[in-house]
Amino acid sequence: MNNIHDIIIVGAGPAGCTAALYAARAGFDTVIIERLSPGGQMALTGDIENYPGFENGVDGFTLGMKMHQQAERYGVRTEYAGVLSVDFSDKIKKLETDSGIFMAKSVIISTGANPRELGIKNEKELTGKGVHYCAHCDGRFYKDKTVAVIGGGNSAAADALYLSRIAKKVYLVHRRDSLRATKIYHEPLMNSENVEFLWNSTVSEFIADGKVSGIITKNILNGELSEIDCDGVFVSIGRKPATEFLQGKINLDENGYIVADESTQTNIDGVFAVGDVRTKALRQIVTAVSDGATAVHYAEEYLSSFKN
Repeated sequence: MNNIHDIIIVGAGPAGCTAALYAARAGFDTVIIERLSPGGQMALTGDIENYPGFENGVDGFTLGMKMHQQAERYGVRTEYAGVLSVDFSDKIKKLETDSGIFMAKSVIISTGANPRELGIKNEKELTGKGVHYCAHCDGRFYKDKTVAVIGGGNSAAADALYLSRIAKKVYLVHRRDSLRATKIYHEPLMNSENVEFLWNSTVSEFIADGKVSGIITKNILNGELSEIDCDGVFVSIGRKPATEFLQGKINLDENGYIVADESTQTNIDGVFAVGDVRTKALRQIVTAVSDGATAVHYAEEYLSSFKN
């Protein structure tokens, strides 16, 4: 752990694995630090149909493992640890983890973003007991049952559509009077006989006795409360970047994303941000992969002028 590596990559999602692949093939001593397992949020996705090269789609877990294995084939080493804090003040970057200190000349941050919680009473206690954040992961448990999806963006619409093929009934709860999701989702959802929209509504409370049995919704226009019976709730209201350990160490925007443009360069020389964790217009697997390759291009330029 006292070695000074050329590049440390924090996070083994698609952006991190691609960066690792490109870095290792360019001859750099490269280490990935990953808290859990390869693939990031991609690994929690069932069928991925919009990543090029797979005409019949591909399972997210499988794709994540293949990306990681490809990087390791070229000599990338993976350390399974959580990063607690960083010190980017010197030429040599230091990362304190729960497994010790790691040092590198350059760092690529690929920590992604995690599901955003509703923030209501008993949410954490009921997670896995009727409250879920991944329809493709847990939807199978609700075959022929009733579920509620919270949200109105692309993720919520996709979750509702997926669950409509499994569950008996799907309530889609959204605080606005129309979906924010792209048009491709509107018609199939509207035509689904078992999908019911609860517009202008938020969830104010879970009904549960050890396990979810319903929700209480509030109409934001008139304040009316309604009790909805359901067996499970899927929260899909966006994501929050995993940047808590970077507070005060690097420029973040008002939502906590790392400020970096298409070059992936941050305000710290030798530190790059890739994938869902950086400010960007589109967060998809294909854009994350692109970021990984781009970051190594600029890291190589930085390292070429590095003075020991």
